[in-house]
Amino acid sequence: MKIAREAELDLVEVSPGANPPVCRVMDFGKFIYEKTKKEREARKSQTKIEVKEIRLRPKTNEAHRGFKVDDARRWLGQGHKVRVTIKFRGREMDYPEIALEDLKEVAQALSDVAVIEVPPQMEGRTMLVVLAPAKPGAGKKKEKQDQAEVKSEA
Repeated sequence: MKIAREAELDLVEVSPGANPPVCRVMDFGKFIYEKTKKEREARKSQTKIEVKEIRLRPKTNEAHRGFKVDDARRWLGQGHKVRVTIKFRGREMDYPEIALEDLKEVAQALSDVAVIEVPPQMEGRTMLVVLAPAKPGAGKKKEKQDQAEVKSEA
């Protein structure tokens, strides 16, 4: 305490559980300021991933689905996840295979920019699938594997 008073700094207990307790002489206000500054910088560098949603129906035609797929492609390019939901009404619930086929077609259309994160599943009156952006190098790797398969077949 005497050393801290002479240096006009604070005596901070670093490890109270140690035997003997460990203390440090420092400017506590400056320490707290720098700590909050580092935390703020860390928060700035974090990216928040949004989940965008596309809503379809089992009777949605190809053209409208194409517009929705284009939107999903743009969002995946921006790094967002995309949830594709198909909502059932009335007797449409009796034919979930139609919706399953639609979801597979959407996933296939976006397979170059997305991977399936959550496979197709039913939740009440909706069937959904979640697509996540593919890693940038993943497409190239797959192309190389495809080329290797073609060469091995020849």
